[in-house]
Amino acid sequence: MNQVSDVMTRGVRTLNPENRLREAAQAMEALAVGSLPVCQGERLVGVLTDRDLVVRGMAQGLQADEAMVLEVMSPDVQRCYENQSLEEAAQQMRDGQVRRLPVVDAERRLVGMLSLGDIAAKAGADEAGQALQDISQPARPDRSGLSQASGSAGGGQDAARR
Repeated sequence: MNQVSDVMTRGVRTLNPENRLREAAQAMEALAVGSLPVCQGERLVGVLTDRDLVVRGMAQGLQADEAMVLEVMSPDVQRCYENQSLEEAAQQMRDGQVRRLPVVDAERRLVGMLSLGDIAAKAGADEAGQALQDISQPARPDRSGLSQASGSAGGGQDAARR
């Protein structure tokens, strides 16, 4: 078990670029997932995440029943190949700080998804654990410029007294 094809999840639910945002959100809710690959036929053309829906869709004021996946999806997608080694794919996850990768064949047709969970459950926890550790770097944002009204939670007045 050293190739992506040995551990990936097959039969993945996909969206097409013309699906409406509401359909995409409903599919994510039904499957309890935060991202879905977007395909034109069998070819991978992007990924839609719950973050894309909220940050891009809602921030632009798009209507869920009118706007299409194409308008908010991420078209430049990191992917791995089914015949790639698990070590290479895990390194891609670390480098890109992502927890899942679409898996394609040589013609860029989607054949599955590879997640840290797939690696941990089917290939061993060591590789997944190292990838997760590298991906999950704690955030330490500088909040010193935030409003004083936010108090210590936002780096405001109480935090300045420390």
